[in-house]
Amino acid sequence: MKNWLNIPKRGRYQLKYRGVECLNCGHPLKLNDKFCPNCSQANSTKKLSLNDFFSEFFANYLSYDSRFLRTLSTLLIRPGQITKDYINGKRVSYTNPFRFLLSLSIIYFLMINYGGNYNSFDKYGAETKKDVLTRLDLLEPNSQDNSFSALDSITQSTGVKQLIDKIKKQDSIIMLDPEAHFRSLSSTAFLPRIAEKQDFFETLIINDTIYDLAQASRKYDIPDNLENTISFNFAKGITKFRQQPGSFISNLISRLPFATFFFLPVFALFIWLAYARKKYNYTDHLIFGFHNMSLLFILLIISHFTEKIFSVNSNWIFLTIFSVYLFYAMKKFYGEGISKTIVKYLFLNAIFFILAAFSILVLVAGNIITY
Repeated sequence: MKNWLNIPKRGRYQLKYRGVECLNCGHPLKLNDKFCPNCSQANSTKKLSLNDFFSEFFANYLSYDSRFLRTLSTLLIRPGQITKDYINGKRVSYTNPFRFLLSLSIIYFLMINYGGNYNSFDKYGAETKKDVLTRLDLLEPNSQDNSFSALDSITQSTGVKQLIDKIKKQDSIIMLDPEAHFRSLSSTAFLPRIAEKQDFFETLIINDTIYDLAQASRKYDIPDNLENTISFNFAKGITKFRQQPGSFISNLISRLPFATFFFLPVFALFIWLAYARKKYNYTDHLIFGFHNMSLLFILLIISHFTEKIFSVNSNWIFLTIFSVYLFYAMKKFYGEGISKTIVKYLFLNAIFFILAAFSILVLVAGNIITY
């Protein structure tokens, strides 16, 4: 009876607009059901007006905004508590940990990318190997041009001259008969063979303006398989990186959020191993990782603004704050003593940095191949 009394007398939720079947999923409804119990869509058959549309938009926005602020405040002032609340069922009050972390990481890396103006570094891009050798060939041993004097003295050194001669000779051998040279790349080990093929394809790209593996396959009868595709893409990426280092860095930074989500699930496995005797499952540890990584990005964002506004390097201050915060979060959430927490804190931090370094290496290699 109480539900009937609460039915509004105005707006799209009036009794006359209530339906007996959900328009979204077809679930049977009662007239006093404001929302479908199956899919949560509002029970209203009224056509949307502009007022209804914008009212729902701002209601959803304010609802998300309140969850965001509650998540932010709890995360900042109560280490470990937000994870306890979330895994114990208090989830509507907080933003989804995955979405929260993804939003923060994207915001931070966008700030770093566009604030750093890395594309301006393209003017420092190195010349291609072919251009460098051509330029060195034009240098006369007794050149009076001061702009080339230092470079000339370097090129006259025995070691550098031997290296230049070796590069020229190698390129000449490759371009003399590319098909025969490619067939000679028969190293049994995978990595050395990939490196040799990468150098071969780089020579073709620079000296014969080859743009893709299909073109090389047609011209030099090179098999179009996965190994050759990886080698060619790596060679192409290296060549473009030399020419446009700033664009490469900018592209790499835009992909860093994905590196975060690559190693965090793996890192959660080590947390699970460190606390195997606790009642928490793998997902609980993963959520704990999401929340603490979110706090790290919040501090990095604050540090970035501090640096831009006051022109001071404050990264070390906020990283120190995070280190202390993480210790208290682990102690609060897992409920262990100081000595045990210190041991596991040091172990997990070592694992974290190893996984982070590995993820960045994988990301750099992947960025080169797809650049």
